[in-house]
Amino acid sequence: MGEAPYQVIAAELRRRIETGELLAGDRVPSTRALVRDYGVAMATATRALQMLQMEQLVHASPGVGTVVGPPPRSHRTAVDGVPDLNRDEVVRTGIAIADAEGLAMLSMRRIATELGVSTMALYRYVGGKDALVVQMVDAALGEFPLGKIPEHWRDAVTLVARVHWAAYRKHLWLASAISLSRPQLAPRLLPHTDAVLGALRGMDKSAAMSTMISLFAYVRGIALVMESEAQAEQDTGVTADEWVGQQSDRLAAMVAGSNLTAFRDLLADDFDYEYNLDQLFEFGLNIYLDGLATRLR
Repeated sequence: MGEAPYQVIAAELRRRIETGELLAGDRVPSTRALVRDYGVAMATATRALQMLQMEQLVHASPGVGTVVGPPPRSHRTAVDGVPDLNRDEVVRTGIAIADAEGLAMLSMRRIATELGVSTMALYRYVGGKDALVVQMVDAALGEFPLGKIPEHWRDAVTLVARVHWAAYRKHLWLASAISLSRPQLAPRLLPHTDAVLGALRGMDKSAAMSTMISLFAYVRGIALVMESEAQAEQDTGVTADEWVGQQSDRLAAMVAGSNLTAFRDLLADDFDYEYNLDQLFEFGLNIYLDGLATRLR
């Protein structure tokens, strides 16, 4: 039998490392780049990188991605057979991996490899992976405290939305980790919900709940675009503006060949739209708040 696809990918990356084509500290292709280049599933690409991580040929570097070299701390002492470890360190290592490569690369085995302990040793500190992700969400939000809640409803809702946006901007995986249909019981998340509900006391309870959920859904939805765009730019080296520029001639031809009058008007006079997610977030938030103000009146 031939090698499995993930083994083929791992062997090629291993060769590039051993021959010096990829040097210590160099970033290796991301999982999405491997999916694109080898035509494999995301799980296959993930497994290939995990194989190299287990061999300590690569490790996660926060804000960079997967890079060549063993993790900075590959061994640690143990007292009476128990590793010198704590819950916060496990959670922070999980956040570092997710920051660098996304939640798809997060696993208990991966964290254990980064910390130089057995996989089973982690469970006494954080439980299973689902419990770990909740703790990661809680810790990430804890970096952005709400502070004093403004008295005016609009200011209070704006504060919560912007705090979430800042958290999503720093931790791109956070938006996909938070669930709106099955919200996690993260202690630091509950005050955010409470602040919005408190600002909406003038509405009936059902309307207040729907308004609160739609607010969080809006901010999370824009943040998910930010996550996918960052990954696409990392994989292709092409920014969103550059991609649009590459598609402009094709778009113009499609519009010219169809009865799309609004598009023709939009593209007239060399209209150039600046695609800025921070500005888009603020614009959409103000539209939301203006509509809410009308509803509250």
